Amino acid sequence: MVQPALQGGVDAGGQGAELVDDDPPAAADGKWCNHSVCIQTYDEGTYLGRVEISVVNTSQPHRISARVWTTNGWSANTKVEDVAAFRTYRDQAYPQRHFPAGTRLCAEGFIGDSSVGLPCVTIAN
Repeated sequence: MVQPALQGGVDAGGQGAELVDDDPPAAADGKWCNHSVCIQTYDEGTYLGRVEISVVNTSQPHRISARVWTTNGWSANTKVEDVAAFRTYRDQAYPQRHFPAGTRLCAEGFIGDSSVGLPCVTIAN
């Protein structure tokens, strides 16, 4: 199971969200966003097979990339792609392993060299 680890940000529908420690854990197959960047997971429990990272582009074409990692040392860089205006960049990372409960999964999206969001979630049993 994965639970939100941010206070503030936006939910998957783009609406403002207050995520606090009192919230119940979210389902492992969910989507969590911060500014222009989202993490989506598709697995249950402490296993992560595939993680999708999306970055929403602005009104200009840009070179977009992302980096995804966990607090216990796993990490991956995603592809670098030239993305047209008003399009969404998507790529996947494949950890294909179990992580200890309490491990944080984070993704940072970049438009050019600028960070445009950093969502994190906590992996729970």
